[in-house]
Amino acid sequence: MNPVFVDVDTGVDDALALMYLLASPEADVVGIASTTGNVAVEQVCENNLGLLELCGFPDIPVSKGSEETLTGPLRAPSRVHGPRGMGYAELPPSDRRLTDYDSAAAWVRAAQRYPGELIGVATGPLTNLALALRAEPALPTLLRRLVIMGGSYDHRGNTTPVAEWNISVDPEAAAEVLTAWSGKTHEHQQLPILCGLNLTRTVALTPEILTQLAAVAGSTTTVLSLHDERGTRSAASNALIQVIEDATRFYLEGYYDNGHGYVAHMHDPLAAAVALDPGLVVTRPATVEVELTGTLTRGMTVTDWSLHREPNAHIGIDVDPAAFFDRFIERVGPFARRLGDHS
Repeated sequence: MNPVFVDVDTGVDDALALMYLLASPEADVVGIASTTGNVAVEQVCENNLGLLELCGFPDIPVSKGSEETLTGPLRAPSRVHGPRGMGYAELPPSDRRLTDYDSAAAWVRAAQRYPGELIGVATGPLTNLALALRAEPALPTLLRRLVIMGGSYDHRGNTTPVAEWNISVDPEAAAEVLTAWSGKTHEHQQLPILCGLNLTRTVALTPEILTQLAAVAGSTTTVLSLHDERGTRSAASNALIQVIEDATRFYLEGYYDNGHGYVAHMHDPLAAAVALDPGLVVTRPATVEVELTGTLTRGMTVTDWSLHREPNAHIGIDVDPAAFFDRFIERVGPFARRLGDHS
């Protein structure tokens, strides 16, 4: 079992990433950090606690991160996830309490508890991780692996023409994180793997894939369609499949409205899968810096592939989407089946 610490701004695709990790037999999720991003951090905490309740993991500690970015208030939440971050999905309530320490401290505690073993996964803005690095500068040497969903490498943005959402929400935090891995060589220090839009936009969820997932879960379902009335709720017999379909329907509608077609890119689930098996993607070393002052380019991940400088990251450049979705269905489908139908 690999100890895994997850930092999320849950979010439809963050939720799917968490489900993937919880369904993976080789992963032991030892903590979940909540970060401001797709929605405000209070809502992220509520979503994380509800997901753990739904998935039967009530004992995983959930921590609350900063309500703001390193430089101030959060921008308007993302529209493609809905006002509560989970689209049309309803999560069960939870009476569990958050940890009495914040998410930056949670990063440090997990890394110190599992030195050289901990796999870190960050699928939201990097505020918590930047604050953790300020508290414990040795964090890069304590982690076995770090996978970040963020940035866009020789590829357009999704928030501005050049900037990806997670990085653009808190560019200063992203810059601090990448700097922590810059200009240093240490035998126990692995460079972070960056899964950017150039990679994750090739992994597109379709209604047909959701139907395959429901079938493996042994659930009744109806194929989602662009022609369905907006807000149509899932009739799936399985509780987890129902949440997945209600969440992803909203996500599919948002992607369609943004001109991508009736598909949804699996940014965060891909990062979760890579965290457990880096061999899923082809990577290239590079030196990445985050633009902080450009009038048009703030939040851009400026990438130097020349290797004239010491690289500070491995950039994901290629993936087999079919192989990823096969793995997602093979894990989450039986997991949903074990959780069972509605009582």
